[in-house]
Amino acid sequence: MHAIELVFATGWAAFWIYWLVAAFSMKRGRVPWSRELRIRAVIVIIVVLLIRLGAFRGHGLNSDPIRAGLGLFLFALGLGFAIWARAHIGRNWGTPMSQKDEPELVTSGPYHLVRHPIYSGVLLAGVGTAMALSWLWLIAVGLAGVYFVYSATVEERNLTEQFPDTYPVYRHSTKMLVPFIF
Repeated sequence: MHAIELVFATGWAAFWIYWLVAAFSMKRGRVPWSRELRIRAVIVIIVVLLIRLGAFRGHGLNSDPIRAGLGLFLFALGLGFAIWARAHIGRNWGTPMSQKDEPELVTSGPYHLVRHPIYSGVLLAGVGTAMALSWLWLIAVGLAGVYFVYSATVEERNLTEQFPDTYPVYRHSTKMLVPFIF
């Protein structure tokens, strides 16, 4: 394993370990796994097919140090943004498309910039990984993006039901994933 690959593997592993540990502090809620199973199943099938077809085999590692450095910067910026958002939302965080028993609408901190900053941060970190290691990782970023947009749409429908007076105003004043754009 090259040094740059080790940096990214360690960074992603540390991020997901933090994420799992932080999940123990969330409020009670429910996850409608069966209702949202279709999107998860489709993405798993696509990933398995891509792996079986060798989409990630035999392709050289990026050797451009400037591209690797910029990718590492985007990776760190993205994970930092996601962690800031996770820490800011605190116990109100939940797995994608979950519903909390006693929800609170958080619109400050990173949630003032975008409505789904955790998704934004993870996607930016994924783009940084692809830039630094191999553009083929954009396939994984694209699949995650589809899942995140779908999840965000479901979550926003739920939040509109839970906060009928305040969420629509927030939704119209703040972009979904990319500040000022989308």
